[in-house]
Amino acid sequence: MTESVVPPSPARTYLVGGAVRDCLLGLPVHERDWVVVGSTPEAMRAAGFRQADPEFPVFRHPRTGEEYALARRETKVGEGYRGFRVDAGPEVSLEEDLARRDLTINAMAEDEQGRLIDPYGGEEDLRQGLLRHVTPAFAEDPVRLLRIARFAARFGGYGFRVAHGTHRLMKAMVRQGAVAELRPERIWRELHKALGYPQPWRFFEVLHACGALAELMPGLDRLMTSGHGGADVAAVPIQALQRISQKAATPEARLAALLLQTPDALETISRRLGIPRKALEPARLARELWPRVRDLHRLDAVQREDLLERMHAWRRDGRFDALLAVFAAQPNAPAGVADLARAREAGLGVDVEALQAQGYQGAALGQALKAARVAAIAGAGGG
Repeated sequence: MTESVVPPSPARTYLVGGAVRDCLLGLPVHERDWVVVGSTPEAMRAAGFRQADPEFPVFRHPRTGEEYALARRETKVGEGYRGFRVDAGPEVSLEEDLARRDLTINAMAEDEQGRLIDPYGGEEDLRQGLLRHVTPAFAEDPVRLLRIARFAARFGGYGFRVAHGTHRLMKAMVRQGAVAELRPERIWRELHKALGYPQPWRFFEVLHACGALAELMPGLDRLMTSGHGGADVAAVPIQALQRISQKAATPEARLAALLLQTPDALETISRRLGIPRKALEPARLARELWPRVRDLHRLDAVQREDLLERMHAWRRDGRFDALLAVFAAQPNAPAGVADLARAREAGLGVDVEALQAQGYQGAALGQALKAARVAAIAGAGGG
Protein backbone atom coordinates (compact mmCIF):
# COMPACT_ATOMS: atom_id res chain seq x y z
CA MET A 1 0.00 0.00 0.00
CA THR A 2 1.43 3.36 -0.98
CA GLU A 3 1.47 6.51 1.15
CA SER A 4 -0.35 8.53 -1.49
CA VAL A 5 -3.23 10.61 -0.10
CA VAL A 6 -4.88 11.67 -3.34
CA PRO A 7 -7.17 9.59 -5.55
CA PRO A 8 -5.20 7.80 -8.23
CA SER A 9 -4.74 9.39 -11.67
CA PRO A 10 -6.61 9.82 -13.99
CA ALA A 11 -9.46 10.10 -11.46
CA ARG A 12 -11.02 13.52 -10.89
CA THR A 13 -12.06 14.73 -7.45
CA TYR A 14 -14.94 17.12 -6.68
CA LEU A 15 -16.16 18.79 -3.52
CA VAL A 16 -19.89 18.07 -3.28
CA GLY A 17 -23.07 18.53 -1.29
CA GLY A 18 -23.42 20.51 1.90
CA ALA A 19 -19.99 22.12 1.81
CA VAL A 20 -20.73 23.70 -1.57
CA ARG A 21 -24.22 24.76 -0.48
CA ASP A 22 -23.11 26.31 2.80
CA CYS A 23 -20.23 28.14 1.16
CA LEU A 24 -22.64 29.73 -1.33
CA LEU A 25 -24.90 30.72 1.57
CA GLY A 26 -21.98 32.31 3.38
CA LEU A 27 -22.18 29.79 6.21
CA PRO A 28 -19.23 28.10 7.93
CA VAL A 29 -18.29 24.73 6.46
CA HIS A 30 -17.78 22.16 9.19
CA GLU A 31 -17.20 19.05 7.08
CA ARG A 32 -16.39 18.32 3.48
CA ASP A 33 -17.44 15.40 1.30
CA TRP A 34 -15.81 14.46 -1.98
CA VAL A 35 -16.79 12.48 -5.07
CA VAL A 36 -14.17 10.68 -7.12
CA VAL A 37 -14.95 10.08 -10.80
CA GLY A 38 -13.07 7.53 -12.87
CA SER A 39 -11.66 5.29 -10.15
CA THR A 40 -12.33 1.88 -8.58
CA PRO A 41 -12.40 0.50 -5.02
CA GLU A 42 -9.17 -1.38 -5.67
CA ALA A 43 -7.40 1.75 -6.86
CA MET A 44 -8.66 3.78 -3.90
CA ARG A 45 -7.45 1.19 -1.39
CA ALA A 46 -4.11 0.94 -3.17
CA ALA A 47 -3.76 4.71 -2.85
CA GLY A 48 -4.09 4.49 0.93
CA PHE A 49 -7.79 5.19 1.44
CA ARG A 50 -9.74 3.12 3.99
CA GLN A 51 -13.15 1.79 2.98
CA ALA A 52 -15.69 3.16 5.49
CA ASP A 53 -18.63 0.88 4.62
CA PRO A 54 -18.25 -2.57 3.10
CA GLU A 55 -21.58 -2.19 1.30
CA PHE A 56 -20.90 1.21 -0.26
CA PRO A 57 -17.94 2.62 -2.20
CA VAL A 58 -17.16 5.25 0.45
CA PHE A 59 -13.60 5.75 1.66
CA ARG A 60 -11.81 7.73 4.38
CA HIS A 61 -8.83 9.91 3.62
CA PRO A 62 -5.89 8.42 5.56
CA ARG A 63 -4.91 11.78 7.08
CA THR A 64 -7.98 14.05 7.21
CA GLY A 65 -10.62 11.34 7.70
CA GLU A 66 -12.87 13.09 5.17
CA GLU A 67 -15.20 10.97 3.05
CA TYR A 68 -14.33 10.26 -0.57
CA ALA A 69 -17.09 8.39 -2.39
CA LEU A 70 -16.84 6.89 -5.84
CA ALA A 71 -19.34 8.38 -8.25
CA ARG A 72 -22.31 6.04 -8.33
CA ARG A 73 -25.79 5.37 -9.63
CA GLU A 74 -28.50 3.94 -7.41
CA THR A 75 -31.44 1.82 -8.53
CA LYS A 76 -34.38 1.07 -6.24
CA VAL A 77 -34.73 -2.69 -5.71
CA GLY A 78 -36.29 -2.99 -2.24
CA GLU A 79 -37.73 -1.15 0.74
CA GLY A 80 -35.98 1.38 2.94
CA TYR A 81 -32.91 3.51 2.47
CA ARG A 82 -30.77 0.39 2.03
CA GLY A 83 -33.03 -1.02 -0.68
CA PHE A 84 -30.89 0.19 -3.60
CA ARG A 85 -28.53 -1.43 -6.06
CA VAL A 86 -25.33 0.59 -6.29
CA ASP A 87 -23.30 0.90 -9.50
CA ALA A 88 -19.97 2.63 -8.92
CA GLY A 89 -17.86 1.88 -11.98
CA PRO A 90 -15.31 4.33 -13.32
CA GLU A 91 -17.69 5.13 -16.19
CA VAL A 92 -20.24 6.82 -13.88
CA SER A 93 -20.21 10.58 -14.49
CA LEU A 94 -20.37 13.38 -11.94
CA GLU A 95 -23.76 14.46 -13.31
CA GLU A 96 -25.14 10.94 -12.77
CA ASP A 97 -23.86 10.98 -9.20
CA LEU A 98 -25.42 14.38 -8.49
CA ALA A 99 -28.72 13.23 -10.02
CA ARG A 100 -29.23 10.64 -7.24
CA ARG A 101 -29.17 13.34 -4.53
CA ASP A 102 -32.29 14.61 -2.81
CA LEU A 103 -32.42 18.37 -3.36
CA THR A 104 -30.98 20.66 -5.99
CA ILE A 105 -29.20 22.71 -3.32
CA ASN A 106 -27.35 19.53 -2.34
CA ALA A 107 -26.59 18.51 -5.93
CA MET A 108 -23.80 20.97 -6.71
CA ALA A 109 -20.07 20.39 -6.93
CA GLU A 110 -16.79 22.26 -7.22
CA ASP A 111 -13.88 21.03 -9.28
CA GLU A 112 -10.24 21.24 -8.21
CA GLN A 113 -10.03 24.81 -9.55
CA GLY A 114 -13.03 25.91 -7.47
CA ARG A 115 -15.42 26.16 -10.42
CA LEU A 116 -19.08 25.49 -9.65
CA ILE A 117 -20.76 22.57 -11.40
CA ASP A 118 -24.54 22.92 -11.11
CA PRO A 119 -26.44 20.78 -13.61
CA TYR A 120 -29.79 20.94 -11.76
CA GLY A 121 -30.17 24.61 -10.85
CA GLY A 122 -29.20 24.46 -7.20
CA GLU A 123 -27.62 27.91 -7.13
CA GLU A 124 -30.80 29.53 -8.45
CA ASP A 125 -32.90 27.61 -5.92
CA LEU A 126 -30.59 28.92 -3.20
CA ARG A 127 -31.30 32.46 -4.37
CA GLN A 128 -35.04 31.81 -4.41
CA GLY A 129 -35.06 29.88 -1.12
CA LEU A 130 -36.54 26.70 -2.61
CA LEU A 131 -36.22 23.13 -1.38
CA ARG A 132 -36.73 21.31 -4.68
CA HIS A 133 -36.17 17.66 -5.57
CA VAL A 134 -33.61 16.83 -8.26
CA THR A 135 -35.49 14.06 -10.10
CA PRO A 136 -38.62 11.97 -9.54
CA ALA A 137 -36.29 9.36 -8.00
CA PHE A 138 -36.64 11.47 -4.83
CA ALA A 139 -39.77 9.41 -4.16
CA GLU A 140 -37.81 6.15 -4.01
CA ASP A 141 -36.33 6.89 -0.58
CA PRO A 142 -38.88 7.53 2.20
CA VAL A 143 -36.19 9.06 4.43
CA ARG A 144 -36.23 12.07 2.14
CA LEU A 145 -39.56 13.07 3.65
CA LEU A 146 -37.68 13.54 6.91
CA ARG A 147 -34.61 15.13 5.36
CA ILE A 148 -36.54 17.83 3.55
CA ALA A 149 -38.44 18.58 6.77
CA ARG A 150 -35.10 18.82 8.57
CA PHE A 151 -33.71 21.20 5.96
CA ALA A 152 -36.82 23.35 6.41
CA ALA A 153 -35.98 23.51 10.13
CA ARG A 154 -32.38 24.39 9.43
CA PHE A 155 -32.93 27.00 6.73
CA GLY A 156 -36.39 28.30 7.58
CA GLY A 157 -34.85 31.46 8.99
CA TYR A 158 -33.42 32.20 5.54
CA GLY A 159 -36.89 32.04 4.01
CA PHE A 160 -36.57 28.56 2.50
CA ARG A 161 -39.77 26.75 1.62
CA VAL A 162 -40.71 23.51 -0.10
CA ALA A 163 -41.26 23.92 -3.85
CA HIS A 164 -44.82 23.24 -5.02
CA GLY A 165 -43.84 20.30 -7.22
CA THR A 166 -41.83 18.73 -4.44
CA HIS A 167 -44.73 19.17 -2.02
CA ARG A 168 -47.03 17.33 -4.44
CA LEU A 169 -44.48 14.54 -4.78
CA MET A 170 -44.21 14.23 -0.99
CA LYS A 171 -47.98 13.95 -0.65
CA ALA A 172 -47.99 11.19 -3.27
CA MET A 173 -45.23 9.37 -1.37
CA VAL A 174 -47.34 9.43 1.80
CA ARG A 175 -50.41 8.15 -0.04
CA GLN A 176 -48.32 5.28 -1.43
CA GLY A 177 -47.17 4.16 2.03
CA ALA A 178 -43.74 5.75 2.38
CA VAL A 179 -44.20 6.50 6.08
CA ALA A 180 -44.66 2.81 6.89
CA GLU A 181 -41.19 2.14 5.43
CA LEU A 182 -39.47 4.54 7.83
CA ARG A 183 -37.47 2.91 10.60
CA PRO A 184 -38.02 4.48 14.03
CA GLU A 185 -34.30 4.89 14.70
CA ARG A 186 -33.90 6.82 11.45
CA ILE A 187 -36.86 9.05 12.30
CA TRP A 188 -35.25 9.90 15.64
CA ARG A 189 -31.92 10.67 13.98
CA GLU A 190 -33.49 13.23 11.67
CA LEU A 191 -35.81 14.60 14.37
CA HIS A 192 -32.99 15.05 16.86
CA LYS A 193 -30.99 17.05 14.33
CA ALA A 194 -34.03 19.18 13.48
CA LEU A 195 -34.64 19.94 17.16
CA GLY A 196 -31.17 21.49 17.34
CA TYR A 197 -31.80 23.90 14.46
CA PRO A 198 -33.03 27.51 14.72
CA GLN A 199 -36.63 26.76 13.64
CA PRO A 200 -37.40 23.15 14.65
CA TRP A 201 -41.17 23.63 14.35
CA ARG A 202 -40.73 23.73 10.57
CA PHE A 203 -39.94 20.02 10.71
CA PHE A 204 -43.44 19.28 12.00
CA GLU A 205 -45.11 21.82 9.71
CA VAL A 206 -43.62 20.22 6.59
CA LEU A 207 -44.59 16.71 7.71
CA HIS A 208 -48.08 17.94 8.58
CA ALA A 209 -48.51 19.59 5.17
CA CYS A 210 -47.64 16.42 3.24
CA GLY A 211 -49.70 14.11 5.46
CA ALA A 212 -46.83 12.22 7.11
CA LEU A 213 -47.42 13.68 10.58
CA ALA A 214 -50.93 12.19 10.65
CA GLU A 215 -49.29 8.75 10.74
CA LEU A 216 -46.39 9.64 13.03
CA MET A 217 -48.11 11.89 15.59
CA PRO A 218 -51.87 11.89 14.87
CA GLY A 219 -52.74 13.86 18.00
CA LEU A 220 -50.42 16.74 17.14
CA ASP A 221 -51.56 16.55 13.53
CA ARG A 222 -55.19 16.98 14.57
CA LEU A 223 -54.33 20.04 16.64
CA MET A 224 -52.51 21.57 13.69
CA THR A 225 -55.36 20.70 11.32
CA SER A 226 -57.99 22.28 13.55
CA GLY A 227 -56.34 25.68 13.36
CA HIS A 228 -56.22 25.71 17.16
CA GLY A 229 -56.81 29.27 18.27
CA GLY A 230 -57.59 30.49 14.78
CA ALA A 231 -56.31 29.92 11.27
CA ASP A 232 -53.32 32.23 11.79
CA VAL A 233 -52.41 30.94 15.24
CA ALA A 234 -50.22 27.87 15.64
CA ALA A 235 -51.34 24.95 17.77
CA VAL A 236 -50.31 25.18 21.43
CA PRO A 237 -47.48 22.58 21.17
CA ILE A 238 -46.02 24.38 18.14
CA GLN A 239 -46.23 27.70 19.97
CA ALA A 240 -44.39 26.15 22.91
CA LEU A 241 -41.66 24.83 20.61
CA GLN A 242 -41.34 28.25 18.99
CA ARG A 243 -40.97 29.93 22.36
CA ILE A 244 -38.41 27.58 23.84
CA SER A 245 -36.41 27.69 20.59
CA GLN A 246 -35.64 31.34 21.34
CA LYS A 247 -33.46 30.05 24.17
CA ALA A 248 -30.33 27.92 24.20
CA ALA A 249 -32.34 24.82 25.12
CA THR A 250 -31.23 21.26 24.41
CA PRO A 251 -33.06 19.18 21.79
CA GLU A 252 -34.53 17.09 24.61
CA ALA A 253 -35.93 20.18 26.37
CA ARG A 254 -37.40 21.44 23.10
CA LEU A 255 -38.99 18.05 22.55
CA ALA A 256 -40.47 18.16 26.06
CA ALA A 257 -41.94 21.61 25.39
CA LEU A 258 -43.60 20.29 22.23
CA LEU A 259 -44.91 17.10 23.84
CA LEU A 260 -46.17 18.58 27.11
CA GLN A 261 -49.63 19.36 25.69
CA THR A 262 -49.56 17.07 22.66
CA PRO A 263 -52.40 14.48 22.91
CA ASP A 264 -50.30 11.53 21.72
CA ALA A 265 -49.27 9.05 24.43
CA LEU A 266 -45.55 9.19 25.15
CA GLU A 267 -45.12 5.43 24.83
CA THR A 268 -46.73 5.50 21.41
CA ILE A 269 -44.59 8.44 20.32
CA SER A 270 -41.46 6.73 21.60
CA ARG A 271 -42.26 3.58 19.65
CA ARG A 272 -43.19 5.32 16.40
CA LEU A 273 -40.39 7.89 16.40
CA GLY A 274 -37.66 5.75 17.96
CA ILE A 275 -37.04 8.23 20.78
CA PRO A 276 -34.63 6.74 23.36
CA ARG A 277 -35.94 6.47 26.90
CA LYS A 278 -33.36 8.90 28.27
CA ALA A 279 -34.20 11.53 25.66
CA LEU A 280 -37.89 11.26 26.53
CA GLU A 281 -37.38 11.55 30.29
CA PRO A 282 -37.76 15.38 30.43
CA ALA A 283 -41.10 15.08 28.63
CA ARG A 284 -42.28 12.36 31.05
CA LEU A 285 -41.42 14.44 34.11
CA ALA A 286 -42.87 17.62 32.60
CA ARG A 287 -46.19 15.89 31.94
CA GLU A 288 -46.23 14.47 35.45
CA LEU A 289 -45.65 17.87 37.08
CA TRP A 290 -47.67 20.06 34.72
CA PRO A 291 -50.98 19.78 36.65
CA ARG A 292 -49.25 21.18 39.75
CA VAL A 293 -47.49 23.91 37.78
CA ARG A 294 -50.74 24.88 36.09
CA ASP A 295 -52.34 25.37 39.55
CA LEU A 296 -49.26 26.99 41.02
CA HIS A 297 -51.23 29.82 42.64
CA ARG A 298 -53.02 27.27 44.84
CA LEU A 299 -49.86 25.63 46.22
CA ASP A 300 -48.63 26.49 49.71
CA ALA A 301 -44.94 26.57 50.67
CA VAL A 302 -44.86 22.86 51.56
CA GLN A 303 -46.34 21.90 48.19
CA ARG A 304 -43.98 24.24 46.36
CA GLU A 305 -40.98 22.75 48.09
CA ASP A 306 -42.16 19.30 47.06
CA LEU A 307 -42.62 20.51 43.47
CA LEU A 308 -39.13 21.99 43.46
CA GLU A 309 -37.75 18.73 44.81
CA ARG A 310 -39.38 16.83 41.92
CA MET A 311 -37.90 19.40 39.51
CA HIS A 312 -34.38 18.64 40.82
CA ALA A 313 -34.15 22.24 42.04
CA TRP A 314 -31.55 21.46 44.71
CA ARG A 315 -29.08 20.17 42.14
CA ARG A 316 -27.10 22.31 39.75
CA ASP A 317 -27.05 19.84 36.85
CA GLY A 318 -29.27 21.88 34.56
CA ARG A 319 -32.40 19.76 34.88
CA PHE A 320 -34.33 22.38 36.86
CA ASP A 321 -33.53 25.12 34.35
CA ALA A 322 -34.58 22.86 31.48
CA LEU A 323 -37.93 22.00 33.11
CA LEU A 324 -38.57 25.62 34.01
CA ALA A 325 -37.96 26.59 30.37
CA VAL A 326 -40.38 23.86 29.24
CA PHE A 327 -43.13 25.19 31.53
CA ALA A 328 -42.46 28.86 30.76
CA ALA A 329 -42.67 28.15 27.01
CA GLN A 330 -46.30 27.01 27.24
CA PRO A 331 -48.63 29.73 25.93
CA ASN A 332 -51.07 29.00 28.78
CA ALA A 333 -48.40 28.83 31.51
CA PRO A 334 -49.45 30.52 34.76
CA ALA A 335 -47.91 33.90 35.52
CA GLY A 336 -46.24 32.52 38.64
CA VAL A 337 -43.92 30.12 36.80
CA ALA A 338 -41.11 32.66 37.00
CA ASP A 339 -41.55 32.70 40.79
CA LEU A 340 -40.28 29.12 40.94
CA ALA A 341 -36.78 30.38 40.16
CA ARG A 342 -36.95 32.83 43.07
CA ALA A 343 -38.30 30.13 45.38
CA ARG A 344 -35.47 27.86 44.35
CA GLU A 345 -32.86 30.49 45.15
CA ALA A 346 -34.43 30.98 48.55
CA GLY A 347 -34.29 27.24 49.20
CA LEU A 348 -30.70 27.00 48.02
CA GLY A 349 -29.82 29.75 50.49
CA VAL A 350 -30.42 27.45 53.44
CA ASP A 351 -27.11 26.83 55.25
CA VAL A 352 -26.70 23.06 55.54
CA GLU A 353 -23.49 23.38 57.54
CA ALA A 354 -25.30 25.53 60.12
CA LEU A 355 -27.87 22.79 60.56
CA GLN A 356 -25.10 20.23 60.98
CA ALA A 357 -23.48 22.47 63.57
CA GLN A 358 -26.74 22.34 65.50
CA GLY A 359 -26.34 18.58 65.74
CA TYR A 360 -28.62 17.40 62.93
CA GLN A 361 -27.43 14.25 61.19
CA GLY A 362 -28.84 11.56 58.89
CA ALA A 363 -32.62 11.48 58.51
CA ALA A 364 -33.00 14.27 61.08
CA LEU A 365 -30.77 16.51 58.96
CA GLY A 366 -32.93 15.81 55.92
CA GLN A 367 -36.10 16.72 57.80
CA ALA A 368 -34.56 19.90 59.21
CA LEU A 369 -33.28 20.89 55.78
CA LYS A 370 -36.72 20.37 54.25
CA ALA A 371 -38.39 22.44 56.99
CA ALA A 372 -35.84 25.23 56.58
CA ARG A 373 -36.40 25.30 52.83
CA VAL A 374 -40.19 25.45 53.29
CA ALA A 375 -39.72 28.42 55.64
CA ALA A 376 -37.38 30.13 53.18
CA ILE A 377 -39.82 29.62 50.31
CA ALA A 378 -42.67 31.03 52.39
CA GLY A 379 -40.52 34.02 53.31
CA ALA A 380 -39.79 34.65 49.64
CA GLY A 381 -43.52 34.87 48.91
CA GLY A 382 -43.90 31.28 47.76
CA GLY A 383 -47.14 30.33 49.49
